[in-house]
Amino acid sequence: MNTITVRSAGDIAVGGMRAEAVRMRTIANNIANVNTTRTPAGTPYRRMDVVIATNAGLAGIRSVRVEPDMTSDFIKVRQPGHPDADANGFVSMPNVQLPTEMMNLVTASRAYQAGAAMLKKHQEVLDTAMELLK
Repeated sequence: MNTITVRSAGDIAVGGMRAEAVRMRTIANNIANVNTTRTPAGTPYRRMDVVIATNAGLAGIRSVRVEPDMTSDFIKVRQPGHPDADANGFVSMPNVQLPTEMMNLVTASRAYQAGAAMLKKHQEVLDTAMELLK
Protein backbone atom coordinates (compact mmCIF):
# COMPACT_ATOMS: atom_id res chain seq x y z
CA MET A 1 0.00 0.00 0.00
CA ASN A 2 1.36 3.40 -0.97
CA THR A 3 1.43 6.15 1.58
CA ILE A 4 1.08 9.75 0.55
CA THR A 5 2.80 12.41 2.61
CA VAL A 6 0.97 15.70 2.67
CA ARG A 7 3.07 18.75 3.42
CA SER A 8 1.84 22.18 4.26
CA ALA A 9 1.08 24.63 1.48
CA GLY A 10 3.90 26.81 2.79
CA ASP A 11 6.44 23.99 2.50
CA ILE A 12 5.34 23.24 -1.05
CA ALA A 13 5.53 26.93 -2.02
CA VAL A 14 9.00 27.33 -0.51
CA GLY A 15 10.24 24.17 -2.26
CA GLY A 16 8.95 25.48 -5.58
CA MET A 17 10.51 28.89 -5.01
CA ARG A 18 13.88 27.29 -4.23
CA ALA A 19 13.68 25.23 -7.42
CA GLU A 20 12.82 28.31 -9.50
CA ALA A 21 15.70 30.22 -7.90
CA VAL A 22 18.06 27.45 -9.04
CA ARG A 23 16.54 27.69 -12.54
CA MET A 24 17.06 31.47 -12.65
CA ARG A 25 20.70 31.20 -11.51
CA THR A 26 21.35 28.47 -14.09
CA ILE A 27 19.75 30.52 -16.88
CA ALA A 28 21.81 33.57 -15.88
CA ASN A 29 24.94 31.41 -16.05
CA ASN A 30 23.94 30.15 -19.51
CA ILE A 31 23.43 33.73 -20.74
CA ALA A 32 26.76 34.83 -19.24
CA ASN A 33 28.57 32.07 -21.14
CA VAL A 34 26.88 32.52 -24.52
CA ASN A 35 30.24 33.39 -26.14
CA THR A 36 32.55 31.08 -24.14
CA THR A 37 34.35 29.00 -26.75
CA ARG A 38 36.84 27.36 -24.40
CA THR A 39 36.21 26.10 -20.87
CA PRO A 40 38.89 24.60 -18.59
CA ALA A 41 37.99 21.24 -20.19
CA GLY A 42 39.00 22.69 -23.58
CA THR A 43 35.51 22.56 -25.08
CA PRO A 44 32.91 25.27 -25.64
CA TYR A 45 30.52 25.97 -22.77
CA ARG A 46 27.63 23.52 -22.78
CA ARG A 47 24.23 24.85 -21.79
CA MET A 48 23.09 23.66 -18.36
CA ASP A 49 19.54 22.58 -17.64
CA VAL A 50 17.66 22.13 -14.37
CA VAL A 51 15.84 18.86 -13.72
CA ILE A 52 13.15 18.98 -11.03
CA ALA A 53 11.65 15.78 -9.64
CA THR A 54 8.45 15.84 -7.61
CA ASN A 55 7.22 13.54 -4.91
CA ALA A 56 4.02 11.56 -5.28
CA GLY A 57 0.89 13.20 -4.01
CA LEU A 58 1.10 16.53 -2.24
CA ALA A 59 4.60 16.20 -0.86
CA GLY A 60 6.37 18.87 -2.91
CA ILE A 61 9.72 18.65 -4.68
CA ARG A 62 12.01 15.67 -4.16
CA SER A 63 15.15 16.87 -5.88
CA VAL A 64 16.62 19.56 -8.09
CA ARG A 65 19.76 18.91 -10.10
CA VAL A 66 21.65 20.81 -12.76
CA GLU A 67 23.05 18.85 -15.67
CA PRO A 68 24.45 19.63 -19.12
CA ASP A 69 22.06 19.79 -22.07
CA MET A 70 23.25 17.00 -24.33
CA THR A 71 20.24 17.19 -26.67
CA SER A 72 21.63 19.97 -28.85
CA ASP A 73 24.96 20.36 -30.63
CA PHE A 74 27.40 23.21 -30.52
CA ILE A 75 26.77 25.97 -33.06
CA LYS A 76 29.36 26.28 -35.85
CA VAL A 77 30.23 29.86 -36.79
CA ARG A 78 32.71 30.86 -39.47
CA GLN A 79 35.38 33.07 -37.90
CA PRO A 80 38.73 32.26 -39.57
CA GLY A 81 40.79 34.59 -37.34
CA HIS A 82 39.45 33.24 -34.05
CA PRO A 83 42.01 31.39 -31.87
CA ASP A 84 39.61 28.44 -31.46
CA ALA A 85 38.81 28.12 -35.19
CA ASP A 86 39.34 24.74 -36.82
CA ALA A 87 41.24 24.16 -40.09
CA ASN A 88 38.19 25.33 -42.09
CA GLY A 89 37.79 28.53 -40.05
CA PHE A 90 34.75 27.39 -38.05
CA VAL A 91 34.44 28.00 -34.32
CA SER A 92 32.28 25.80 -32.12
CA MET A 93 30.08 28.12 -30.08
CA PRO A 94 28.02 27.13 -27.00
CA ASN A 95 24.62 25.53 -27.54
CA VAL A 96 22.94 28.51 -25.83
CA GLN A 97 20.09 30.25 -27.67
CA LEU A 98 19.38 33.68 -26.15
CA PRO A 99 15.66 33.81 -27.09
CA THR A 100 15.10 30.41 -25.47
CA GLU A 101 17.02 31.41 -22.35
CA MET A 102 15.07 34.66 -22.04
CA MET A 103 11.76 32.81 -22.39
CA ASN A 104 12.88 30.31 -19.73
CA LEU A 105 13.93 33.18 -17.46
CA VAL A 106 10.50 34.80 -17.75
CA THR A 107 8.69 31.55 -16.97
CA ALA A 108 10.98 30.81 -14.00
CA SER A 109 10.50 34.30 -12.56
CA ARG A 110 6.71 34.07 -13.00
CA ALA A 111 6.66 30.68 -11.29
CA TYR A 112 8.74 32.14 -8.44
CA GLN A 113 6.28 35.05 -8.14
CA ALA A 114 3.36 32.61 -8.06
CA GLY A 115 5.03 30.70 -5.23
CA ALA A 116 5.60 33.93 -3.32
CA ALA A 117 1.95 34.92 -3.78
CA MET A 118 0.82 31.50 -2.59
CA LEU A 119 3.11 31.73 0.44
CA LYS A 120 1.65 35.15 1.28
CA LYS A 121 -1.91 33.79 1.05
CA HIS A 122 -0.96 30.80 3.20
CA GLN A 123 0.38 33.18 5.86
CA GLU A 124 -2.83 35.22 5.70
CA VAL A 125 -4.90 32.06 6.26
CA LEU A 126 -2.74 31.12 9.25
CA ASP A 127 -3.04 34.64 10.68
CA THR A 128 -6.83 34.51 10.29
CA ALA A 129 -6.97 31.11 11.97
CA MET A 130 -4.91 32.44 14.89
CA GLU A 131 -7.25 35.41 15.23
CA LEU A 132 -10.27 33.09 15.34
CA LEU A 133 -8.65 30.98 18.05
CA LYS A 134 -8.15 33.98 20.33
